[in-house]
Parts: sequence; structure tokens; C-alpha cells
Amino acid sequence: MIDSITRALRELSATALATAAEIEAEIASAADLMRATVTAGRTLFFCGNGGSAADAQHLATEYVVRYMRARRAVAAIALTTDTALLTAAANDLGFENVFARQIEALARPGDLLVIHSTSGDSPNVLRAAEAAHRAGARVLAFSARGGGALRALADVNVVVPTQRTDRAQELHLCIEHAICELIEREL
Repeated sequence: MIDSITRALRELSATALATAAEIEAEIASAADLMRATVTAGRTLFFCGNGGSAADAQHLATEYVVRYMRARRAVAAIALTTDTALLTAAANDLGFENVFARQIEALARPGDLLVIHSTSGDSPNVLRAAEAAHRAGARVLAFSARGGGALRALADVNVVVPTQRTDRAQELHLCIEHAICELIEREL
């Protein structure tokens, strides 16, 4: 049993090292985009499906409440949390529109939509990206597996070099925690 756990940790470490080496510039661009959004007093919107939805909620919470230290609150909203809204939109407009509808209602120019999608091909996140652009908001995508169709819709892409959903999500969270820490130091 311990061998499989050790193997998983080594695989995560190897994927993290490959990510740091291969997409350093993209990670820096993501940090710059998030920092500029927060500095301008604009809103961060987060979305994703399944485990990526949980990551979206986790990150929005880090910005609103705090990450490493007490500081002012940052405007951040997870589009994955309102069950009445999600179920009404899915029922009335189709599940592919559950995030886009919220972006249409809430996003303004200068805001940032942060999408978590390991495949980059989920229709609801693709429509959310399109809605963000119509609203004048930017799009930052955290994905894997080459980035999927989302890659063409995002202003900045952080594509973790892995085919594994779990490793991608673990590294998305690590990268975004590091970005949050950098931003928090400036607040």
C-alpha cells in the first residue's frame, strides 16, 4: 500500500517539475492578469465542473476571506454554488448555459472569469468564456490535455502537461494558491 502512495507522490512531483519548466511564462501571465484585476478593484469569477467546481469554490473563498494573512476582502464569486440558480438555469436554459447566464447578469468590463476545466471541452465553460468576452471581461483558463476548445477562447491559458485529471487539479490548486499569496502580499 505504501508503495502506491509513494508512487503517486513521485508522479505528482514529476508533473509539478514539468509544469514549472514548460509553462512558466503562462503561469506568470496568469498571475499578472489576476493581480491586475484585483488591483483595479474588479471581480474574479470562478467556474468548473465536478472537482473543478470544488476548486472554483475553494479559490473564490481564499480571495473573499483570506489565504495566508488577514487583509481586505477581494471581490470573488464562485458560479458553482447557488443550487436554485443552477437548477433553474439548467432546466429552463440547458446545462450548457448555467455559467454563461450568471456571467451575463454579473460580469462587467475589467472583470476576470477563471475557468477550471481539465478537458477544456465542457460546453458550459465554453459558453461562459464567450459570455465573458461579450461582457468585456477577460478569461483565464486552467486546463490539461492540451487545453481543448477552451484554449482558443481564453486570453491566458495555463495548460498543465498531463493527461490525468487528478494531477491537473492538484497543480491548478497549487499554482492558484501561489498566485493568491503573491496578490495577498500587495493588499
